[in-house]
Amino acid sequence: MTLGKWMGVVALTLSLYILWQIKQLLLLVFTAVVIANALNLSVKQLQKLKMRRSYAVFLSVLILLSLAITFVWVIVPPFFDQLQQLIELVPKGINQLNSWLSLLEKRLSPELLELLPNFTQLSQQIQPLYNRLLGGGFTFFSTSVGIILNILLVLVLTIMLLADPTPYREGFKRLFPCFYRKRVDEILLLCEKALQGWLVGTLFSITFLLVLSFIGLLILDIDLALAQAMLTGLLTFIPNFGPVLSVIPPMAIALLDAPWKSLAVLIFYIVLQQIEGAFLTPLVMAQQVSLFPAFTLLAQVFFATFFGFLGLFLALPLTVIGQIWIQEVLIKDVLDQWTIDN
Repeated sequence: MTLGKWMGVVALTLSLYILWQIKQLLLLVFTAVVIANALNLSVKQLQKLKMRRSYAVFLSVLILLSLAITFVWVIVPPFFDQLQQLIELVPKGINQLNSWLSLLEKRLSPELLELLPNFTQLSQQIQPLYNRLLGGGFTFFSTSVGIILNILLVLVLTIMLLADPTPYREGFKRLFPCFYRKRVDEILLLCEKALQGWLVGTLFSITFLLVLSFIGLLILDIDLALAQAMLTGLLTFIPNFGPVLSVIPPMAIALLDAPWKSLAVLIFYIVLQQIEGAFLTPLVMAQQVSLFPAFTLLAQVFFATFFGFLGLFLALPLTVIGQIWIQEVLIKDVLDQWTIDN
C-alpha cells in the first residue's frame, strides 16, 4: 500500500480506539439526544399555543424534573425501608434454615443423605457472602455519586440541545461531504420520527403495565403497590429483560409477608406480561417501530455486554437508529445503486 493508504488505516484505527475509550460519554450524549427529542414534542405543542421556545423549553424541562423527583420520592424511601427489613431478616432466615436442615437430616436415612449436598456447609458459605454485601457501603456511595454526576451532565446536555438544536444538527451534517448533506438531513428527520414513535409506543406500554400492576398488587395486598407498579412501568423501557427484572422486587417484598403471596405475584406478572406482549405490543409498537424480535434480543445482549446497564437501557433506541442508517445509507444509497457495467 502507498503511504497515504497506510496513514488512512492508522487514522481510522486511532479514531476507533478513541471512540471506544469514550464510549460511556457517547452513551450519555445519546441519552441526552433521546430525552431532548422526546421533550421537543411538548415544546412544539406549546409553541403552537403562541408560547416562546425558551419558555416552552423551561416548562417542559420543569415538568420532566417534577415527574422524575416524584418517581424517586415514591420509590426510593420505601424500598430502602424494605431493604433494611430484608437485611435484618436474612440472619434469622439462615438460622431457621439450619434448624430445618438439622431436623431433616435426623429424619432421612444415611444412604439418602450421601446423595444430597451438605446444606450446613452451604449455609456457612452464605453468611460470609452476606457480611461482604453489608460491607459494600463505600462502593455503593461512590457509585451513587458517579450516577448523580452523570444525571447532571445529561440534564445540562438535554437543555442545551433542546434550547437551540439547529447548530448541533448543522454541525453533524458538516461531517459528511457537501453533496450528501441534504440526504443526511432527510435521514436525521427519519431518525427523529422513529424515536418519537418508539417513545409513544413505550409510553402506552408503561401506562398499561403501571395501572394493571398497581390494581393487581392492591388486590394481592402487597406492600408498596404504587412504588412496585411505577418500577414495573420504568423497566418497560428494557424489552425481554425488563419483565424479568420487574417481578423480582414485588416477589421479594411479598416473601416477607407470606410465601404464597410471592408465588401469586409471579403468576400475576406472567399473565400480565403475556397480555401486554400478545395484544398491546403488536397493536401499538407495530404501528410505530418495526424491529425483528431476534435482532432486538441480540442488540440488547451486545450493548449490555460492551456498554453495561446503560447500554441495555438504550439498546432499543440505539437499534432503531442503527437500523435506519443501515437501511438508508448502506442499502438504499450504496447497495441498491451498485450496478455492474456490461
